[in-house]
Amino acid sequence: MGDSLSAGYRIRLSEGWVALLEKRLAAEHLPHRVINASISGETTSGGRNRLPQALRKHQPEIVIIELGANDGLRGLPLSLMRENLRWMINAAQQNNARVLLLGMRLPPNYGPRYTRNFTQVFAELARQYKTGLVPFFLEGVATHTTLMQNDGLHPNAAAQGRLLDTVWPHLLPLLRH
Repeated sequence: MGDSLSAGYRIRLSEGWVALLEKRLAAEHLPHRVINASISGETTSGGRNRLPQALRKHQPEIVIIELGANDGLRGLPLSLMRENLRWMINAAQQNNARVLLLGMRLPPNYGPRYTRNFTQVFAELARQYKTGLVPFFLEGVATHTTLMQNDGLHPNAAAQGRLLDTVWPHLLPLLRH
């Protein structure tokens, strides 16, 4: 359940980190199937609205939540983002799914208080609800212009393997649970 970072914005879907995850699962002989419920431009509010139907339809064992970046970039209230993420985590857990939350960071131009509080939302929710957490999904990617598209916001195709490598060590324990 994600936004453009997981929907493969301006790259072929087959090159995105989610498609690479599916290939890695097969290579590791792990029986999991991947459903990519990501939409470019999605906010936590949109994810919250779409999640119940996705849970009913797919009955996932694991839900990866990669949302919040668009909330932050739009300067939306962090209390709303926190509540939406909390609700999604709770809904997934009530449906017996383990959750992996992919944390994000914002550029510094949003001000130190907003950016600090934004980042803390992910860690606090993961601690409170005992979910897996990737502290910063774009770690090792966001600061390398050669791995980013011209907009400076979206990783390019060359970065997708790194994104998967960032997620993988946090996802693997949930896969083997």
